[in-house]
Amino acid sequence: MTEGNSTSAQDKSLLHRIANALSGAPKSRDDLILLLRSSHENNLIDSDALDIIEGALNVSDQQVREIMIPRSKMVLVNETTSLEELLTTVIESGHSRFPVVGESTDDPKGLLLAKDLLTLLRKGSDEFSIAHFIRPVAIIPESKRLNVLLREFREQRYHMAIIVDEYGSVSGLVTIEDILEEIVGEIEDETDEEEDVLIRPISDDRFSIAALTPIEEFNEFFDTGLNDDEFDTIGGIIVHAFGRLPDVGETTELDGFNFTILEGDNRRVRRLEARRAATAKRQVPAQ
Repeated sequence: MTEGNSTSAQDKSLLHRIANALSGAPKSRDDLILLLRSSHENNLIDSDALDIIEGALNVSDQQVREIMIPRSKMVLVNETTSLEELLTTVIESGHSRFPVVGESTDDPKGLLLAKDLLTLLRKGSDEFSIAHFIRPVAIIPESKRLNVLLREFREQRYHMAIIVDEYGSVSGLVTIEDILEEIVGEIEDETDEEEDVLIRPISDDRFSIAALTPIEEFNEFFDTGLNDDEFDTIGGIIVHAFGRLPDVGETTELDGFNFTILEGDNRRVRRLEARRAATAKRQVPAQ
């Protein structure tokens, strides 16, 4: 078969699938997606609704291991932790739930909710013991499907699960918010930094920068010439410079700046610090 005939056959196959999808009930998931996208193009559903429906369909194909927060990024507390150490962890992390472990990370004891510690303000903290505050926690395999886990989250009314691998070792954790974000996109709450504060001066030569800052805006602010042909955001360029998704605290140098990762998770970089080289400092603009 010639290349022209092959292309023609592919076109006919696609048209056939579209025709099948529009002629009645979809026969497959691909037909359903084609029907949904056609409905969007005809203004029957808006783009947000389409994204949510496609997100929900994708979740049914995903396993927990694909979205989990890995073990290396978990914020844990030990069952012997003192109240002072515990409060420091709660304040510095900003989290509301903490897995509690025993002698090792592979010995999960349960879950601690930061709000439960508020009772200490009224009752006092004499003879404090984490054991009095530990709640049960779900322990699930890496292979569990997200749609199944979401149903269990709703039915059993819990918000976090600890994940174990095939050998029973803890490999990460997942929250209900992680699953919902796969469906509806990133969820911001009142503790998240406002997205419009893209570039915030820290000192004369240090700046906190949102990873989603457009390269064009970065160039305008710093009078630089980073190329935006391949990437749209400063976060995209930085991840490319590392050649992988970097961990919080890692640093790289690019175009006269030292970039340090300030915030991120196992899926994306959220915020970084940019420091001008000593020979090219720029004063903080007047506020």
